[in-house]
Amino acid sequence: MNKRTLTFVTGNVKKLEEVRAILGNNFPLEVVSHKLDLPELQGEINEVSIKKCQEAARLINRPVFIEDTSLCFNALRGLPGPYIKWFLDKLEPEGLHKLLTGWEDKSAEAVCTFAYSSGNSDDDIVIFQGITKGTIVPPRGSRDFGWDCIFQPYGYDKTYGELPKEEKNKISHRYKALDKLKTYFIERNGQIS
Repeated sequence: MNKRTLTFVTGNVKKLEEVRAILGNNFPLEVVSHKLDLPELQGEINEVSIKKCQEAARLINRPVFIEDTSLCFNALRGLPGPYIKWFLDKLEPEGLHKLLTGWEDKSAEAVCTFAYSSGNSDDDIVIFQGITKGTIVPPRGSRDFGWDCIFQPYGYDKTYGELPKEEKNKISHRYKALDKLKTYFIERNGQIS
């Protein structure tokens, strides 16, 4: 029996691998990827995710989900937030860590938001969000995933970049959001509309 497909809008192969690994073999749909250049929108986390998902569904006209990841520094009232990609590109991990030099508070939240559309423009976008609290530290570990080397989740003495992938995939903000997405589709027996 062939599984129905659900399109994850990403061109990032590592992200696709991680999503598939976290969803596991008992996920009722086959996750396929589609690279699409979506506009980089401005706004609050949920607003950005909803607009990106609506645009992706409009462009490829089928059930889709998108991911938007934010890294929110508490001392900076949530910045860089959804703009982390641009901050990381310009400042690199070392610069992100240095942003907090003048602040005692080094706490942060890693926020992953998945937004799903059935592909029908009349349907609402469904949001699945996961948050992991942690501390911003000097870079340590792998740089495979952007800012993983500066984010140390609470309760751990290692950064995301130092943790084995299997361990990170059990505690990460992405895992928490995908667990909600997985539950949503399992409860609906894999129905995508």
